[in-house]
Amino acid sequence: QVPLVESGGGLVQAGGSLRLSCLASGRSFSRAYMAWYRQGLDKQRELVASSGGGGNYAESVKGRFTISGDNAKKTMYLQMNSLKPEDTAVYVCNFGGPLGSWGRGIQVTVST
Repeated sequence: QVPLVESGGGLVQAGGSLRLSCLASGRSFSRAYMAWYRQGLDKQRELVASSGGGGNYAESVKGRFTISGDNAKKTMYLQMNSLKPEDTAVYVCNFGGPLGSWGRGIQVTVST
């Protein structure tokens, strides 16, 4: 199994934007469950966004984050706008649900 590989994280000022990418090589995106989770320091893992319809989002990120996927590029994305310091966390992509594939995580840090 080819592991999921996240990219696009980093340090950004509050109010800025980042787009996270998750390369999911060799997988079909048709009817696939895709999701992004995050875990801040000393916090529980939180489901941020998942596929289905127009996307499902945590209340804290609604209107700011957008999940999408590109089957041709075998990549899923998380567009993050109007970032806040509380968005600081390690973000992890998931393909196929809890027993599916997981990325190693990528740091997103939003400064005040």
